[in-house]
Amino acid sequence: MGDKANTHPGAAGRAVTADQPASVRNVVLVGHSGSGKTTLVEALALTAGAVNRAGRVEDGGTVSDYDEIEHRQQRSVQLSLVPLEWDGHKINLLDTPGYADFVGELRAGLRAADAALFVVSAAQEADAVVGSTRAVWEECAAVGMPRAIVITHLDTARTDYDELTRLCGRVFGGDDPDAVLPLYVPVLGPQTPDGHAPATGLVGLLTREVFDYSSGRRTENPPDDAQLPLIDTARDRLIEGIIAESEDETLMDRYLGGEEIDLKTLVEDLEKAVARGTFHPVLAAAAAAPGASQGLGTVELLDLITRGFPSPLEHELPAVTTPDGRPRPPLTCDPDGPLVAEVVKTSSDPYVGRISLVRVFSGTLRPDQTVHVSGHGLADRGHEDHDVDERVGALTAPFGKQQRQLNHCVAGDIACVAKLNRAETGDTLSAKDDPLLVEPWAMPDPLLPLAIQAHSKADEDKLSQGLARLVAEDPTMRLEQNQDTHQVVLWCMGEAHMDVALERLRSRYGVQVDVVPHKVSLRETFAGRATGRGRHVKQSGGHGQYAICEIEVEPLPPGSGVEFVDKVVGGAVPRQFIPSVEKGVRSQAARGVAAGHPLVDVRVTLVDGKAHSVDSSDAAFQTAGALALREAAAADARISLLEPVAEVRVLVPDEYVGPVMSDMSGRRGRVVGTEQAGPGRTLVRAEVPEIEIGRYAIDLRSISHGTGRFDRDYARHEPMPPQIAEKIRERVGA
Repeated sequence: MGDKANTHPGAAGRAVTADQPASVRNVVLVGHSGSGKTTLVEALALTAGAVNRAGRVEDGGTVSDYDEIEHRQQRSVQLSLVPLEWDGHKINLLDTPGYADFVGELRAGLRAADAALFVVSAAQEADAVVGSTRAVWEECAAVGMPRAIVITHLDTARTDYDELTRLCGRVFGGDDPDAVLPLYVPVLGPQTPDGHAPATGLVGLLTREVFDYSSGRRTENPPDDAQLPLIDTARDRLIEGIIAESEDETLMDRYLGGEEIDLKTLVEDLEKAVARGTFHPVLAAAAAAPGASQGLGTVELLDLITRGFPSPLEHELPAVTTPDGRPRPPLTCDPDGPLVAEVVKTSSDPYVGRISLVRVFSGTLRPDQTVHVSGHGLADRGHEDHDVDERVGALTAPFGKQQRQLNHCVAGDIACVAKLNRAETGDTLSAKDDPLLVEPWAMPDPLLPLAIQAHSKADEDKLSQGLARLVAEDPTMRLEQNQDTHQVVLWCMGEAHMDVALERLRSRYGVQVDVVPHKVSLRETFAGRATGRGRHVKQSGGHGQYAICEIEVEPLPPGSGVEFVDKVVGGAVPRQFIPSVEKGVRSQAARGVAAGHPLVDVRVTLVDGKAHSVDSSDAAFQTAGALALREAAAADARISLLEPVAEVRVLVPDEYVGPVMSDMSGRRGRVVGTEQAGPGRTLVRAEVPEIEIGRYAIDLRSISHGTGRFDRDYARHEPMPPQIAEKIRERVGA
């Protein structure tokens, strides 16, 4: 790698197509927010000839022109695809947001890719390497995805490159830091007046060649004599790391015995180890200087992608079943095989309508083809299952704001599909006469609630459709119509995710909403025995209303609900009106008796009453039953408020266990246990009132520096402390 010519055909002004899976490389860029992923994509596009020196595509715009929200917020908020051509290969670069709130976009990128580039900024703190990026690295390792590391911002940072590569070895290499080693080391130019020496080129450790970018385009030179000792020290370690991963078990003995291993063998073993995901090279790259046609390290990076990263033919494909769950034979990446594709992202264009970003796993997708859309099983998040036929619109390759027409999309490739009106993110596209369903990828649960209401009557009319379209685009968002609190709640991943949801409702779907405080589902119960008398007697000419009933109320164990017992004797309440009393009691219990929350865990016993031969009626006894329950609550009973308690599981690095447990105590939580969950990580189990963890998704990120994650399940309702319950009653009274 790095010994090839530096002139390659570009793709400016035309769609990049692929006819065979072997020529495709799908690469996802992963990294902390601000690490330089989008800038790197633009630099690679410039070197590949897809944009001109001003960074513009031939038909206008830049490769980073995706979403108005991104421009306003100055950060990436969604997955974006940039297709390039290099050395006869089509490279699909999948640029993901670095902010933790948009992990759904990251997971979609991982699903669509066959290899990953982890982008690390030399200008950022070490925590940016150690934090959430490490968790994604472990996800990739679990599925054997090939990975490489790109260090950016060497042109402006003062960070020592050698120290940063060692940090990457410790963080990403784990028990085997020699599996993460640099392929190149930077050549530093003259010092600037402030003492900084920017990188002007790279030295290839295997070839011992110097690749100079100071002129704005790569040139190759031999190293200076003074550079050779420094090069050879790093070179020896790299060679040992490559040989350790070689399939030739004799190679290490030959090398240690003094044999000079030829360059061709080393490069071949390196490429195989990278493709297998057992060796992870470190490279350096930077944006092109003004007027330059190639950015530092971009040629080397493109060569690594085409020669070291695997094609879709080498990537294990997800399992498939029929829509009713019957298993099918494993897929192969064959353009002539059965059509199986997956929607990895859904977006809306104001002119085109819904656009689906699709990864084709098998077969060939063509414009105007009728396909079967199979659902994805996320109905609990507001995403209904699908089992319909739809006609594919135009196939396009995105490039910034432009969409370039494609004639087809073969197995292993990625394209945009227009006008799939029913398909949502995670859905499967297959042949209409052979419907299939791809095993869904794992999505994190959204745990930050956003309660909203329409700003006006006009917005109320559009709110339902706007919310449906919003959640169709984003499977990490869950829509809840809470039956207890009567609130519309969008469950999000974090504050930035919330902001984007509100902005999209406003600007994309024309719906203005107001944010209101989120309510948890409280309950009420009787703390002791009580009695109540309901008297509903009215006379207003003609038939009147007459119903009197007397009840006793007693508390029951948690989870008992509302139990109604009839103990009337002597026909004081006629038999036909007993159900009416029960209906009135249950109706009042559902509305609450103190603070407007449902009443639970009580036994209501009807013990006596009176009726009138003419004026008694079903409605009268329903009213009397409700009045009796209200009187029992107001007279001589203490009403307890019950709050929902969640079972919370927090996974954090060991060094954050103490702060997490301390924070739990401050939330009235009870830690019920801890356990090891892998090297250096601990799972903390606790029970915490839900009212205390409304913003825990944000707070945990702060406590753990972005390294912790949690999930929660409803456990039970239990009595709320009197002082907190009193404040809630006061708010209701006010």
